[in-house]
Amino acid sequence: MTSPSPTGQQFEIRAGDAVAIITEVGANLRLFRVGERDVVVPYGADELPPASNGAVLVPWPNRIRDGRYTWDGQELQLPLTEPERGTALHGLVCWQRWTVLEHTTDTVELRLDPAATPGYPFQVSTRIRYSIGADGLTITATTANIGSAAAPYGIGFHPWLSPGPGSLDDAELQLDATAWIPTDERLLPTGVAEIPEDLDFREPRRMGRTALDDAFVGALYDDRGLSWLRLRGTDGRLASVWMDESLRTWQMCTGDEVAAPQARRTGLAAEPMTCVADAFRSGERLIRLEPGADHTVRWGLRLD
Repeated sequence: MTSPSPTGQQFEIRAGDAVAIITEVGANLRLFRVGERDVVVPYGADELPPASNGAVLVPWPNRIRDGRYTWDGQELQLPLTEPERGTALHGLVCWQRWTVLEHTTDTVELRLDPAATPGYPFQVSTRIRYSIGADGLTITATTANIGSAAAPYGIGFHPWLSPGPGSLDDAELQLDATAWIPTDERLLPTGVAEIPEDLDFREPRRMGRTALDDAFVGALYDDRGLSWLRLRGTDGRLASVWMDESLRTWQMCTGDEVAAPQARRTGLAAEPMTCVADAFRSGERLIRLEPGADHTVRWGLRLD
């Protein structure tokens, strides 16, 4: 029986006082909470995600200029899902119902085998597994090419970290990255540059009124092969996102200009991605997924 919720069935997983809820539609992370403290900005079971909250972004994250790209001699046109900027935004799976493969107390795994489309005439299947435990929430996603032609592919994720009971302005941010991607008025990349002083959070500091919708590369990884983005709220709690070396790009967004007023500066989008915007056109960090091949990424969230 289909759930009456606009985001489909709600899959709850728990460990100790930590709980996460993943939706059937989009396989979104709708809620992750430890005790009474939100780790991500939640939204209701009867609501649509206001600003891509918790979304899985595949087969590309971020934007494609004019929705148009060339692949192996084919000129292809995607629907413009961000018409105000003339771009194809955040992949093809955000509004599709995923199939649940496993649901236990602390784990849920879902799969999507989307049909080929005129703009993306390739067959790729994605499995995503959410596991909750003492170390927080771990997400593993594997995308496989089940078709007969090589496919362009990238993946990203869109959690909004919560600053806790205080404001985002008063939260302290730290990011493990060494370079910045400047963009044009359509938020499309124009190159790679040193991080401007006002956007440099390599050392922890208060966010203030800093407005972000920016990508950062040159990710730094610790001795476990993890890169970190950390947001400390005024309550002293540290909400963190980590990504392994299969993910190479951080995108941060404060939501100052998102369409939904309730999403503006309520949290920080902390997006681990394989590639920057417009990778289908530039080829930068774009993955060529051959028939029969697959690609796995791993990332997670925790509260300290």
